[in-house]
Order: sequence, then structure tokens, then C-alpha cells
Amino acid sequence: MRLIAIICAGLMAAAPLSSPVTAQEREALGVGRIFTNDFFGDNKDRWRSGSYAYSIVRGPEWEGRAPIAPGAILEYRLRSEIIAPSALNGAGSRDRAYVGALSAGLHTHVARGGADISVGLDLVAVGPQTGIAGVQDWFHDVVSAPNISNRVKANQIDNAVYPTFLGQVSYPVSIGENTTLRPFVEAQYGVEDFVRVGADVLIGQTLQNDLWLRDSPSGQLYTGVESGLPGTGFILGADYAVVSDSAYFPASFGTVAEEDRFRARAGVHWRLGDSVSYFYGVTYLSEEYVGQTQGQVVGSLKVNFSF
Repeated sequence: MRLIAIICAGLMAAAPLSSPVTAQEREALGVGRIFTNDFFGDNKDRWRSGSYAYSIVRGPEWEGRAPIAPGAILEYRLRSEIIAPSALNGAGSRDRAYVGALSAGLHTHVARGGADISVGLDLVAVGPQTGIAGVQDWFHDVVSAPNISNRVKANQIDNAVYPTFLGQVSYPVSIGENTTLRPFVEAQYGVEDFVRVGADVLIGQTLQNDLWLRDSPSGQLYTGVESGLPGTGFILGADYAVVSDSAYFPASFGTVAEEDRFRARAGVHWRLGDSVSYFYGVTYLSEEYVGQTQGQVVGSLKVNFSF
């Protein structure tokens, strides 16, 4: 845990949120959004059940790469997530605690020495205070899906707010005319403490000059700022994480988190100029706790219409 804290502190120090760019010099550069759900993957309502991320990116005129000034580009990020046991009621409903999480944060993106750096702070609220269990129950009533049992609701993790530092360094390397390899290292300290290493391959001219954001549960890359080039592109990726602590596995519940995790993913981006873009990706997530019977497959979706 101490090592993760040191890494996060170093990443934050490398790109502080202060900048000579004033608020008047920033403009709206783009909106990043992605919806991840197991319904789009293995079609089972369990574990990393669903999440939605929404970001507004502001900064000076986009020139195909983040500026070198820390804080020149600011990303205002909102996120929600549902983490559930393998069943919402009956058998299998006690294998892990139910988690409803809401977060709001501020991140900055910098390009230095060939590397793309992002650092930021999120406030992550968890527990019944978020009201997410009630929203999921309401939606399941609408679509005639299973409801959450009172026992599962009672076994939610406790109310808390976790300041969470997140930093990532990636190093894009051209391996072809329209293909880029992006190895990366990522560290987080807060609601979950981990260090992660991995890589993504971006294939297609349309994907070469965007600002990339990373979906938290799946690791899928999605755009915060798009270059506007029409076309089709493909992304492949994988990563490995060492986890030292997680608020999602309280000691009082008894489930023990696995010390490492693996993810593998693939996705396709299709764009019709500046006005319409679409993304669908699929991700395999390895087991997250001791005794989890298997990994899971989730799908991620993004649809943009700008008229």
C-alpha cells in the first residue's frame, strides 16, 4: 500500500493541476462517455454488473496531442458503478457484498518526452447513501428483471467517501503507418489500491490523433477529444494489476479479494466525421475474489450524435 501511495504521489507531482492557461483560454474540446454492462457481454447480471462514465474536456485548441503544460487540459469526470453478487436474490447472493458507487473528479492530461500522462483526484461515494440499489430495483421492475433481495441490500458496503488518486503514463509507439502501440502503467490509491501494467494497440488512421480516456472496470479506451477523421478503427488491449487493498471487499463480510487481476479486451470505433461516432468493445475480466467460480465478459458501448 505504501508503494502505491508513493507512485501516485510521484505521478501527481509530475503533472500538477496548476497551469498558466486561464479559464478564458479554455474551450469545450469534447465529451467522453462510455456505458459498460455485462448484458452486452455474457448477458448475466452479476459481479461487475454495470457502469457509466461521463467527462467534459476543456482546454486550448486541440492539435492532436495534449499540451506540455500541466492543467492546460482539464477533464471533469462523473462516474457510477454497480458491483453485485452472482445473484441478486436466492442462491449465490452472498458471494460478495453489493456495491453502489458514485464519483466526481478532476483530471489533467499532459504530453511530455513522448509520453502521455494523466493524473487526477476523484471523490468516490459508496454504500446505501448513493441510492444506486433503489435505482437498479426500479429499472428491474420496468424490464421485469430479478429484484434485489433485502438481504443483499442489507449486505451493502457501509457508507463512506474515499478520496482516490489515479495516475497513468502511456508511451505511444508507431509500429506501422496507421498502427500505434501504447504500453502503460497505472496506479490508484483510495477506494482500491493497485498498480497496473498493460498495453493497447490502436489500428486505423481515424484513431491516431485523439485524447484517450480509460474506462475503469473494463480498461477500454474511449475518446475525450476526437480528431474528426471519418473511418473505422480497432483496439486490442490487455493488462495485469496487483491489488493491495479494496473497500469493495470489507473484512466484515468475509470475502477475500484476489491479489492480482487480468483483463483482455477488443473494440471497434466507427466514425462519420464530427457528427456521428460509435464504439462497441468486449472485455474479459479475471476473478476478483477467492472462490469466484470463473471470470466474466462485459461489453462497452458509446454512441455520439452531434447535430
